[in-house]
Amino acid sequence: MRRFRFGVNFGGVGIDAWTAFCRTAERSGYDTVLAPDHLGAPSPFAMLAAAAVATDRLRLGTFVVDNEFWNPALLAREAATVDRLSGGRLELGLGAGHMKAEFDAAGLPWRPHAERVDRLEAAVGALDRLFAEGGQEPRPHQAPRPPLLIGAHGERALRVAARHADIVGFGGLTQVKGRPMGTFTLAGSEETLRRVAFVREHADGRDPEFNVLVQAVVLTDDAERTADDLAAAHPEFGLATGRAVLDSPFVLVGTVEEVAAEIVRRRAAYGFSYVSTHGPFADALARVIPVVRRLAGEEAGVS
Repeated sequence: MRRFRFGVNFGGVGIDAWTAFCRTAERSGYDTVLAPDHLGAPSPFAMLAAAAVATDRLRLGTFVVDNEFWNPALLAREAATVDRLSGGRLELGLGAGHMKAEFDAAGLPWRPHAERVDRLEAAVGALDRLFAEGGQEPRPHQAPRPPLLIGAHGERALRVAARHADIVGFGGLTQVKGRPMGTFTLAGSEETLRRVAFVREHADGRDPEFNVLVQAVVLTDDAERTADDLAAAHPEFGLATGRAVLDSPFVLVGTVEEVAAEIVRRRAAYGFSYVSTHGPFADALARVIPVVRRLAGEEAGVS
């Protein structure tokens, strides 16, 4: 069973506070800081380069690069540069892109989902060639390339992740067809089990690490009431009841001990050993991390 890792995403953190945020994350026991790739947000590679200077051991992840925004050669240059500057701490996260408004704002074509996923798989092959010995300079510090995370939810993209990714990123969100972009449903336990099984079925004997993006971490002595409040306050997640909130593997609600026990349980149930959340929930998850490690017997290096 894989050891736990914990990551925190830039989302919700002010750009001017970023380096201080990274240093705090490192002291709090996080393993990775993560930068998204959205118009209206700072450049992910610039943010990670700054994080590399500000920290000593934290790994640095794109979470995730929108493949449609990048030419593979330019993406390889950016990734290799950060990997070299950080001494080999980059984890390159890729996705097919899902926010049409950003494509429109950038003047980029909005291709059908199947075509975007095919282009993502082609980009992975191109990056492998560019990173390989004899490929494009600068070469990355890590050989043959930085670990690759592919963020996916639908079966087509999960199949690509199963075939190629070192880390499969499960975000749990599905765009609701026919509704405005950004209107999602958040997966529950049964759907997540199906998607985890699908990846394992198509991994061809490979054993990728499984990352889960937890959309909210709320510490409370009354999980049921808090879950009801979350369901009412966040209709964009499509979780109609508190029971549905508590059932979703992409939300954590309860006391520190309850949340820690649930994280350990979910590793056994889904394989989620790499747990990430958004910046606003960094402090809450940081309180849970040492308890998870104690419950998992990892304080003494037990894997």
